[in-house]
Amino acid sequence: MIPIFDKNGQVVAWLKGNDIHQLDGSHVAVIDSENVYDQSGKHLGIFEDNLFRDHSGGVVAFLNGADSGPILPIPSIPPIPPIPAIPPVPAIPSIPPIPAVPSLGWGISWREFLNG
Repeated sequence: MIPIFDKNGQVVAWLKGNDIHQLDGSHVAVIDSENVYDQSGKHLGIFEDNLFRDHSGGVVAFLNGADSGPILPIPSIPPIPPIPAIPPVPAIPSIPPIPAVPSLGWGISWREFLNG
């Protein structure tokens, strides 16, 4: 599993394939193409160039190797990944909004991002 870091460089979630898992291993969201959806199919934002962006284009979180957007913090050493839960049957995704112009700044928090 690949760690997902917030604007402070702390691990906030894990990415396994296209599935996003909480720190405890529970499934929370999925990436479909460049769109991020919660388990109910609600559009949360965009994942592009190893950056998660909110609906206003702000960066919410990142993966190692991201090189565009705001100045990224030095990531913390990730903990041992949990055993991921089996993802639920995917919901029918909502129609994604027109993406905002990517910002060089930070957006909402990871928690706010997941709450839509």
